[in-house]
Formats: sequence, C-alpha cells, structure tokens
Amino acid sequence: YTLLFDKRYQEKDSVISSIHTKVKGVAQTDKWIWDTAEYTIPMQASLKLISKQYLTSIYTFRCFSDNPFANDFCSSDSSCIKDSVDQQSNGIRTGRCVNYNATVKTCEIMAWCPVESQKAAPVPAVLKSAENFTVLIKNNIHFPKFNYTTQNIPQNFNASCTFNKITSPLCPVFRLGDILQAANQNFSEMAVEGGIIGIEINWDCNLDLMDHCRPHYGFRRLDDKSTSKYPGFNFRFAKHYKQQNGVEQRTLIKAYGIRFDVLVFGTAGKFDFIELVMYIGSMISYFGLAVFVIDLYISYCSCCKSPVRIYHYKKKYETVQNPRRVMYVSYVDKPHVTLIKEPLRTSLQHAEGKVIESHLEKFSDSVGCCTGNSDKDSVMKGREMQPLRMETAFPRAGLEWCHCGKCQKTEKLHEQLCCRREEGKCITTSPLFERLVLSRDNLKDALLYKEPFLDLNSRNVNDKLRRCAFKQYIHWRFGSFDLEDRAVIPSCCRWKIRNTYPKDGGNYTGFKAI
Repeated sequence: YTLLFDKRYQEKDSVISSIHTKVKGVAQTDKWIWDTAEYTIPMQASLKLISKQYLTSIYTFRCFSDNPFANDFCSSDSSCIKDSVDQQSNGIRTGRCVNYNATVKTCEIMAWCPVESQKAAPVPAVLKSAENFTVLIKNNIHFPKFNYTTQNIPQNFNASCTFNKITSPLCPVFRLGDILQAANQNFSEMAVEGGIIGIEINWDCNLDLMDHCRPHYGFRRLDDKSTSKYPGFNFRFAKHYKQQNGVEQRTLIKAYGIRFDVLVFGTAGKFDFIELVMYIGSMISYFGLAVFVIDLYISYCSCCKSPVRIYHYKKKYETVQNPRRVMYVSYVDKPHVTLIKEPLRTSLQHAEGKVIESHLEKFSDSVGCCTGNSDKDSVMKGREMQPLRMETAFPRAGLEWCHCGKCQKTEKLHEQLCCRREEGKCITTSPLFERLVLSRDNLKDALLYKEPFLDLNSRNVNDKLRRCAFKQYIHWRFGSFDLEDRAVIPSCCRWKIRNTYPKDGGNYTGFKAI
C-alpha cells in the first residue's frame, strides 16, 4: 500500500516559488474614496488590506503625553533625567517637570506633538464593504531537480471567474469574503481590529503522468484572536511634509487591517529505479521483526499452550548455548539427556545438570542400511532409545563414580562418567551395542555410504572405524549428530570402542567424540 499509493518508488524534490498579487475593488466612505492604492500594501508573499486613523503632528520641544503613565509623573526637575528614554514613552525627556493639569505634573519630552492618543479601533470597520473585493494570486513554481516549471494560472484562464472549491477549484481569483468564510471567520468582525489569514497553496505533482501538477488551495486564520491585550493586527507609518513657514509636519497613520499571507508548499515525484530498490530492501528488513514478535507472543501470551511454549523454550535455550562451555550426557537407565555446564567441581558423573527433554529420532537410513544383515537387526532398526532395566547388581570396578563395573580409572573430572546413573548392567554388554556401535561390517557400510570410494584397506582404517563408532553411539543415545562436539561418551563405552579399534601407539586424547 505504501509503495503504490504513497509513491515511494519516486525520487522527490521540494518546490521553489514566487508570488505576485493584485487586488481589485473600490469603496466609498463619508469622507473618502478608497481605491487599490489606498487600502493595499503589497509585501513579499503577502498583502495588507487596511483602514486608517489619521493624526497630524508638528515636531516641537514642548510636549507631554496625553495619557501619562506612572513613570511620567514628577514633583520637580530632578525627577526627570535629561536625555533619558522610557520604553513606554513617545519621546526623549528634556529634564523639566511641567504642569499636566492643576494638580498633576509630568516630565516634558521632545517629540512629535501632540503624541498619539490611545484610541480604540473604529467601529464599524471603515472598509466593511471590502469583502466583495477580489485578489488575483499569481504563483510560479519550479522543481530544479527535474527542471520542471509551471504556474497556477491555467492556459484557458477566464478573467471573470471566481474561485469555488467545487465549481472552479483552479481559478486564481479569490473574493475576500469567501476566503474568510472558508477560514471560518466573519469578515465584518475581523475587519475592526484586523487579523492574519493564511492562503495555502499546495502542489503535489506526479511527473510520471501528463498534466498531473495542479494547485490545491486552503485557508485558515494564523493569529490568535483570543489574545486580549494585543488583539488583531495593526501597524503605524507616517507621511512627512513642510508648511509654508518652514515648519516640518507629519501625518501619523495607524492602520488596522487584514493581512493575507500566501504560503506555498509542494513536492514533485518522478520514478527512480534506485529509490524503488532501496525501499523494497528496507521493507524486507522489517520482516526480521517477525522473529521478535513471535518469540514475545509464545513466551508471554497466555493463549499459547504450554507444550508449545516449552518446546520453543527448549529450542531457544539449546540454540544460544556456547558449545565450549556445556556438555551433554546420556544414561542408559534414564530416558532423557542432561546438560551440564563447565567448569566442573566434582566428577562429571555426580555433577548437577539440567534435564532436557530428549527428541530421539529414528535410527538414520545410513545406519539402517548397515544393520540389514539379519532379520534380528531389521527388527531393531527404527527402535527409539529405551532405558535398560537393572536385573542384577553388577560389581563395581573400585571407582566411586562407576555403577557398571566397566569404567577405567582416571583423575580427570570430565572423564569420570559412567553409562548408568544407578548400579546395573553396562550398556556395552547389550546385543544392540555390539550391532550398532561395534559391528565392523556396519561401520564399513556407514563409511562407504558417505564416501563410496573410501579405501578400507589402509593402515589407518582403525582410526576411521573408531571415529565412526563414536558417532554411531552419539546418534543412538543422543538422537542427533548435531551434538557430536558437545556429547560426552561414558568411560566404559569409550574404552570398549578404543579396545575394539585400537590406535597405533595407544595414545588417546580427548574425552568426547574423538
């Protein structure tokens, strides 16, 4: 959805824009005829529609404020510091304290006199009929990356049209009353103290299609009309002239009005193969979150059944373990595999470990093809591991950790492991051990199954048969070849295999599948 409808396969570019406005309309008041030059002040990307208050003043040294504030009051000349300026004052102090009236004195200032009085905005607005004025907005845009230029005035432009969101959505001529109505404002109320209206022009251009780059207009009020101290919008400016007697005079104009800010936004897009490949690649990477979500759901969701959660936990635990720091052991009289962490503080036989639910597999096809020499072997093929039950007590070999009487003495803790957890027959005495682990014919067939042209008459054939016997035992007792590097073979089984297929010189190293 995002790729197609959000056009993420496109290369994007931002708009560069210029604005030009023209207002048309004439209004009449009791004392004046208002045309375009009277009520508009064009600015970059905006225009002002104003009504005015006039105050004619003369530049003089003897003046005081018509509305003095607290800092203007004085009792003597010492209270008025010469050449000082107060932020709220209209001029520079002369240093004299003069009478404001019969009871109050204020500091005299050097300013344009009389100073501006604090009068409220005229009600009703002087230009309340200006809502019927129209404004033409010319907007030229350019996308430099694609060298594409266009404007908002259509080729078949009708100068007598007026913008309407439904009937004339592309007309660039706007009635001021309609603009304020679209911004949910009342023109008559807003014209009294003024305000700021935003005219938004949004260009969303798809340059892969012809004639698919058109403006969309929107309107909203930008200033906060709820502000009580400085409501609306107004500003001041002056016009200067000299009288015949040489006295310089000015007319101060305080203008209330509505300012229209034209705001242009826009992007253009065009197909780009690199953008398409990068977006598809980044989206594919999000699929990695699926592992995290599923793991979180199985681990913490109460809806997930307990066997599934346990199976997931076991697999996850087995995956994150460091193979160099854990060992797996299997006892013939226990139906599970035990995980023991290193380092050892006692014999491996007595070390405490964590019981892992065994996932024993059927004996592999490679082994099956090797045990097909007799009917008895074919019956045993595919049988899962079962613990051998102890029938009679078997004498120990004088070792505390040995329960089968067949283990060899060693001082290394990680080699002190018996095939049984409790006293009983050694697994090496079982017929299945002879057929699956020690049978020379079966082991040769297993080797040839993997390497059909292996030379079995070489001098080191015993080394290969011994290693193959270790692997056959691991697959039989642990259910998988994956544990080959972490499974520990009991002392009795290890030495039984070594004695059957001895190494030249009799020097053995290691205690696992070696």
